[in-house]
Amino acid sequence: MSFIKHINNSAATDQELLIQYRQNGDTRVLAELYQRYMDLLYGVCLKYLKQPETAQDAVMAIFEELILKLQKHEVTQFKGWVYRVAQNHCLIQLRSARNIYIIDPDLVQLTDDPHLNGVFEKEDNLNRLSECMETLSAEQKTSVELFYLKEKCYKEIADLTGSDWNKVRSLIQNGRRNLKICMEQKTKEDKLTNK
Repeated sequence: MSFIKHINNSAATDQELLIQYRQNGDTRVLAELYQRYMDLLYGVCLKYLKQPETAQDAVMAIFEELILKLQKHEVTQFKGWVYRVAQNHCLIQLRSARNIYIIDPDLVQLTDDPHLNGVFEKEDNLNRLSECMETLSAEQKTSVELFYLKEKCYKEIADLTGSDWNKVRSLIQNGRRNLKICMEQKTKEDKLTNK
């Protein structure tokens, strides 16, 4: 699979191309580097997103992300780093796809209905959870998402992230604890502001 055409395949190493891109910002240099891993990234995206067209779109979107990210981040192992960027990109897409709601105007009630309190409370909790997920470290967030949203076991998460089994277990436990603390804090704050 090749979306990027007419790239000179130089003998430069990944690290040399990274340095060259950071120095001059030439996207052709980045494209040459990226093209080396496009098949790998397409496979990752296809595994997560399941649709070939969606996976192709994701691969191109990831390239666009890299244009900015590589100017900000010091990367020493491009292959592992870009693999992780692709995983995160796909997980974000899957998460945002789950949060899309189609509202039928005929089902919307304009009066205050006490039966809807449970729905509103659940929605508030989901909003708090989403905000609290953003407070986790990148490793905790990825492990928690893979475990709870993608229903992966510790071993699968360890294989996907390159972490050992014990670290994955620790990341999930600490992430869950941090989410609980954050959710409790946000619930208290919401109650104080609503009084």
